[in-house]
Amino acid sequence: MTSTSSHGKLRDLIALALLAAIAFACKVALAALPNVHLTAVILLLCVVFFGWRALYASAVYILLEGLVYGFGLWWIGYLLCWPMLVLFGLAVRKTNSYFLYAVIGAISGFTFGAFCAVPYVVLSGWRFALTWWLAGIPYDLIHGVSNFVLCFLLLKPLAKLLQKMM
Repeated sequence: MTSTSSHGKLRDLIALALLAAIAFACKVALAALPNVHLTAVILLLCVVFFGWRALYASAVYILLEGLVYGFGLWWIGYLLCWPMLVLFGLAVRKTNSYFLYAVIGAISGFTFGAFCAVPYVVLSGWRFALTWWLAGIPYDLIHGVSNFVLCFLLLKPLAKLLQKMM
């Protein structure tokens, strides 16, 4: 699905950057719905098409988040969460199972707050981090369920669309 020529590699990198920007734009557009966004769908779509290079898209997405919202302590958690989603997606890539991708999206959403609490352990101690994480569990539940539903419904049709475009 990816190209080996230098022209094709450049086209793929541009596509990855655009997909990351689309993921960010979708998150902004859906901001009224807490923890409902297409980031997991789009990053897993990058995994399907570009393999390990999907890590580039996660890096661009994380950078956009920091540039727009600031590089606060929360941002360090993003350095863990989004590349981890890509790595787990890579682990099941050979199965070509969109259901497994949806499960990975769900797990990513359910565990998002726990991983984002890691920097708070270092800065404020485990009690603060635990309290911060527990307070966010309702949002993690929304995140996990919405990731599963959105990945289950949209990943395969978007993959077909991207296949036609590439």
